[in-house]
Amino acid sequence: MIKIKKIIGILLGGYSLFPAQTTTITKSFNDPLVGDVVNNYSVNGTVDNSAIGNNVTFNNINLTQGGGSITSYTAVTPAEFITYPGSTIKMNSLGNTIFYKSTDSKLEIAGIVTSQATLNFNSDNGTFISYPTAYGSEITDAVAGTFSSAAVSGFCKGTITTSGDAYGTLMIGSQVYNNVLRIKSVQNIILYSSSDTSYFIPLGVITNTIYSYYDGNHKFPLLTSISGAANIPLLSTNQSVNYTQVLDEVYLSTASFTPKKDFKIYPNPAHDFIHLTGDTRAQSSVSIYTAGGKLVKRLNNIPDTIDISELPKACYFIEISKKNGKSEKLKLIKE
Repeated sequence: MIKIKKIIGILLGGYSLFPAQTTTITKSFNDPLVGDVVNNYSVNGTVDNSAIGNNVTFNNINLTQGGGSITSYTAVTPAEFITYPGSTIKMNSLGNTIFYKSTDSKLEIAGIVTSQATLNFNSDNGTFISYPTAYGSEITDAVAGTFSSAAVSGFCKGTITTSGDAYGTLMIGSQVYNNVLRIKSVQNIILYSSSDTSYFIPLGVITNTIYSYYDGNHKFPLLTSISGAANIPLLSTNQSVNYTQVLDEVYLSTASFTPKKDFKIYPNPAHDFIHLTGDTRAQSSVSIYTAGGKLVKRLNNIPDTIDISELPKACYFIEISKKNGKSEKLKLIKE
């Protein structure tokens, strides 16, 4: 299943009958950079994306927060650049990788790699966002290239349509965000066999719809709602997936999230050892993750001092799980 998320933006125009629109998402502020790390949490419940238009209310007060997930942006290797021509940055999230080509005016998708399939838009990159984009605007761009999976491979072509379809107030959990821009992105990719150079008989289609909610104070979306479907009759495949996440700055009611930090780590940056301060007796385990979300160390019966000498120099995230079911996460720099 292809799960595409993030980065799309919006530049607003004003209407005299409605409150002034002041939030502007631009390349200079919102374009992803190598080294960016985004802490997100999954969401329990269904996002209400039904509101459309200007000066609307996005009512999602009943959502609750789930487990953590990390999205990281890293450099493209020379080999990856050859495979995905023009790509300048790659996003790693939930085990998926998206290769982007960033230019002065837009962000394009060069390729998508998941455990189920790989899409390589080496014939025609698709525009994911054109900077700046305005509320009420819409752009459709073609994509074309190849696809591969364990069962079949061939050609692919389709469209990506991005529209600024709504603007207003986001109510999520107990919080309210004003001047929120919503971007809707629809990716419609049709698959063909490797012998069908005329794109005559489709093998199937992959469709993804993404809603991203932005305000002017955060680089990445406050809330992202993703639905995807793959219908490939030849492989007897008819699957769908839905996923929602929020920034870790959006506090939702949950048994596994604690806004107030009850512990600290020092030194930070660290070399060989780190120390935990706080009531470690109330904590059940500590897990250390890479910036890409890979678990590299886990300890139960948490000691006051943790040996990290075997870890390479990099940025990590430490998650402390408590006996009451809650957890906290802190950033660690290993020098």
